[in-house]
Amino acid sequence: MKLSETQQMLLRRLPGVDRMLELAKSDVFFQDIPVSVVTKSARLVIESLRTAILENSSEVIEQGLSDASVVERIRESVTAAMSLNLFRTINATGVVVHTNLGRSLLADEAIANLQVIAGRYSNLEFDINAGKRGSRYRAVEDILCEITGAQAAMAVNNNAAAVLLCLDTLAKGKEVVLSRGELVEIGGSFRIPDVMARTGAILKEVGTTNRTHLKDYAGAIGDSTGLLLKVHTSNYRVTGFTASVSLSDLVTLGKTKGIAVMEDLGSGTLVDFSRYGMQKEPTVQESVASGADVITFSGDKLLGGPQAGIILGTRTILDSIKQNPLTRALRIDKLTLAALESTLCLYRDPEKARQAIPTLRMLTLPISEIQLRADRLCALLSDIGDLRLGLTQHALSSRAGGGSLPLLDIPTVCVGMRVTGISTHAVESFLRHHIPPVIGRIETDVFLMDVRTLQDDELQWIQTAVAELLKRN
Repeated sequence: MKLSETQQMLLRRLPGVDRMLELAKSDVFFQDIPVSVVTKSARLVIESLRTAILENSSEVIEQGLSDASVVERIRESVTAAMSLNLFRTINATGVVVHTNLGRSLLADEAIANLQVIAGRYSNLEFDINAGKRGSRYRAVEDILCEITGAQAAMAVNNNAAAVLLCLDTLAKGKEVVLSRGELVEIGGSFRIPDVMARTGAILKEVGTTNRTHLKDYAGAIGDSTGLLLKVHTSNYRVTGFTASVSLSDLVTLGKTKGIAVMEDLGSGTLVDFSRYGMQKEPTVQESVASGADVITFSGDKLLGGPQAGIILGTRTILDSIKQNPLTRALRIDKLTLAALESTLCLYRDPEKARQAIPTLRMLTLPISEIQLRADRLCALLSDIGDLRLGLTQHALSSRAGGGSLPLLDIPTVCVGMRVTGISTHAVESFLRHHIPPVIGRIETDVFLMDVRTLQDDELQWIQTAVAELLKRN
């Protein structure tokens, strides 16, 4: 590629990395920054300038090749490099268990216990009474059995791991009978058939997509059958001309045939949401009461705790699962255990759990309180006093999220915002790049903020972000 005279002149003016490092030594900003970070940033900045010159962005480059300008670019690069990649966001989407935004928020009690266990030694695998090594699963086993009625329990790092571990333990090299209507796929391309293949289990589909009967399961049982599996379709529903087999009926069949029965509840809930005017969702306690041999579900969805995969079941089966070599690879760490135990303890008092666990609180928050919060947010934004700002309120629906309660529309109020002279997409982009980012959505050219998923102390942050938007434009 032949370079123009201007490009050649600009390339000659590009400072070297060594010169930038010398200038940085006398700049207070760089005093506490590791040399490796400054060096990398200097190289990235100079290389980006070289690329811009070669792409003929000469007008911009000519104004930005002074030492001061390049140093300023390096400062910006260093600031980005020294910032943490994981940071807080403000969830104004209305999706309560938002996978992309970290799923469930922890209760204050869980956060407090997490801080204690993180900053001190603990009895993670030490039996205080016996004075010798113990099991980390004891931290949550007793409380899980207490609130669910299960004989035994354990937790691994997520529900996909729980399903994998159970299938590997109970059905390796054997057939697993499963309804075609329950061959689920969840986020991240996690598919039940693929997991089975990894464990060496053999999938045996029965029934059809919309209708499966008990006789279908019974007819599929043979000498090579290792497990009867039921998977709760927590992230979708098949409606219309449908039929499915209840867990209790499947358990009865399993006991008659001497075959273990497993249920993957997916999201899993310890609360009967129908008590709050929402659709009925099978609870973990109901699945345990049915007599299923093993049950798995997530800790960070409807339960409202940290990421974890919880396994409940008979003592004999749980003992065999704990002995599986995969268990160590999938084991839960002390921080997750601390947060999970504290969350589970709240369920001893269901009403306290509903108030203290953010996921439950947001899902069950009455529309009257939602309206008050929307009014407060509108008042704060109006107080900015910029006539370009147009505010509206919209009666819409929130979502449970996290692959949970797919048919549930939760009535909510969204605050809509438009700014005269600024496009709605520009408004959304500015707020998304604000620190902390405000994540909402656009509908019919209006930026919407669903107040159901906002925390009370975040309303002021939104006011600050919008004020900055108006000030800079």
